[in-house]
Amino acid sequence: MASSPSFTLLLLFVFATVAIGSSSLEHKEKMTHLHFYFYDYYSGSNATIVTVISPPGNNTFGSIGVGENILRVGRESSSELIRKAQELTVQADNRESGYLSALNFVFTVGKYNGSSFSILGRALLTEPRIERGIVGGTGKFRMARGYTNSRLIRSTGTTQMELVFEYDAY
Repeated sequence: MASSPSFTLLLLFVFATVAIGSSSLEHKEKMTHLHFYFYDYYSGSNATIVTVISPPGNNTFGSIGVGENILRVGRESSSELIRKAQELTVQADNRESGYLSALNFVFTVGKYNGSSFSILGRALLTEPRIERGIVGGTGKFRMARGYTNSRLIRSTGTTQMELVFEYDAY
C-alpha cells in the first residue's frame, strides 16, 4: 500500500518540529567561580551552629550539628553580607575530627539572589584544604555540578569561638 504525499509531508513536518524543539532545549554549560568567606560562630548570643545530638560520655563520634552560617565578601566580619549557608554536620569518624557535611549556599543579594547550590562531602578539620562536591542547585544554579575548596583562615576564642573559612566554588 503506497502512502499518500500528504501523509509523508505531515510526517516530515512532525520530525522537523521535534528536531527544532529539542535543539532549543539544549543548555549551554557555563563555568562560574565564586569566592567568599564562611563564618561559623559557636556558643554565645550570636551562635550560628548548635549541637542537636551529643553522644553520652566524652565521645563526640555521632554528634549532629545544625547551622545557619554567614557568608561575606571579605575576611573581616564587617564585610558585606552576601548569602547564608544552611548546614547539617555529623561527626562520622571515630578516630579523627571528620564530619559528613551537607550545606546549602543560599544567595540573598546580587545577580544570584534567590538561587542556591548544595555541597556534600567529608570535612576533615585537620586538613589544610577541604574539597567537597557540588551536587545540585536552584534558580541560576539549577542542575549545578562542580566542587568547592575551603580552608580555615581564622579561629578565635574559646568560650565564644569564631571560625572563618575561605571558599572557592567552581
